[in-house]
Amino acid sequence: MANHPSAIKRQRQDKKRRLRNKSCRSTINTTVKKIFSSVEEKDNDGIQLYYKQAIARIDSAVTKGILHRNTASRRISRLTKKVNSLSS
Repeated sequence: MANHPSAIKRQRQDKKRRLRNKSCRSTINTTVKKIFSSVEEKDNDGIQLYYKQAIARIDSAVTKGILHRNTASRRISRLTKKVNSLSS
């Protein structure tokens, strides 16, 4: 347990940031799952809609420092390959 005031403040900040980051990651994963559920339903409009949202949210996470840029690039690349192979 932290004793110094600065360490206590740091713990409060870390908790807030952790929850914010967790929320952002969760929305990214939910959007990716929606893409795959649209693929199973053969809903091309849904696929394109959720694909755009996923890309935007991943890029936003990079800007906010939640994801590393290489991680985001890898995820976008893999997602694009899957969407292209499944939609064709």
